[in-house]
Amino acid sequence: MDLTVRAIESWIVDVPTARPHKLSNTQIACQSYVIVRVTLACGETGYGEAATLGGPRWSESSVESIKANIDVYLAPAVLGIRATDFELASLLMASAAQRNFAAKAAVESALFDAAGRALGLPASLFLGGQVRNAMEVIWALASGDADQEIEEARAKLAAREHRTFKVKIGFREPREDISRLRRILDAIGGEARVIVDINQGWSEATALRFLPELAEMGIALIEQPCSALNMEAMARLAGRSNVPLMVDEAAFTGQDVIRAGTLAAGSVLSLKLVKSGGLIELKRAAGIAAAFGFELYGGCLLESGIGTAAHLAVFSSLPRLEWGTEHFGPRILVEDLIRGGIVYRDFQIHCPEGPGLGIEVNEDTLSRLARKT
Repeated sequence: MDLTVRAIESWIVDVPTARPHKLSNTQIACQSYVIVRVTLACGETGYGEAATLGGPRWSESSVESIKANIDVYLAPAVLGIRATDFELASLLMASAAQRNFAAKAAVESALFDAAGRALGLPASLFLGGQVRNAMEVIWALASGDADQEIEEARAKLAAREHRTFKVKIGFREPREDISRLRRILDAIGGEARVIVDINQGWSEATALRFLPELAEMGIALIEQPCSALNMEAMARLAGRSNVPLMVDEAAFTGQDVIRAGTLAAGSVLSLKLVKSGGLIELKRAAGIAAAFGFELYGGCLLESGIGTAAHLAVFSSLPRLEWGTEHFGPRILVEDLIRGGIVYRDFQIHCPEGPGLGIEVNEDTLSRLARKT
């Protein structure tokens, strides 16, 4: 069987969300992706995905830059190699372009999917095999409307889909955020665990004032309270907080994780393909973090079923994943990009079964939602 990579194509896809999703620095009502399709000489294909949030606001990448770098630099670098030569593909892409982690992750995901489909093997097997086929799944409350968020959370609890909720704050004055958060906790706190994500929205001084109040409220975890550029501030806050802090935007590369661990900038790390640049590097980042004593959290960037399946392939192979994952992205979209969908049941997300990423891309939906210009 010839596993040579013969073609790599990419599209930008814009998918409306069922409700607005607010962060400290942006709000989206439509989620954009770059979808990659790899075609092998044997005729098998595989898909990967790169996600952003509101353009280059969350990181330096936008879907436009991701697509351009895939088409011009990354795809030519891996054409002609075997799809199973994952380390070689990573090295070739690293030589072709600096950083561009989301773009590299999309290409590598498509290689894993194509290789697995051609060989009849799940992508997780290339990463050491599964140690779990389901994991606790978190839902984000991020509309900014407490009434809507309470109703949404109650519906998720009643359907036994989610019992841990991450509330996005940092986009209003802290006292307003705290007031909204108290309303949510009063409504669901006895039934659910609550995490907050500040998305770098507070200064160190603001965080010092309000972290004790979050602790008093019983918040389980606080994500990235201050700027990713100020790891030292994160370390000072972590040393004074009674609630564990999670490092997200401050740690993309393995070297970043080492620095975060050395400084004790938190005690939980958010894992994302768009930060690590591929499935293999994501697993390496998890190993580095675990060596420093970080607990692990499966982060997301509102991926569709394609990106979710790629993340689950890695998460299912990790020896530890203490906080589960927040891969609820397919459920916030008006329509997903895969047939059948990802299964959410009994407060867990279940790994797709089958070769490659275990999914079937809906090419009709992909074509209809693809950006035309």
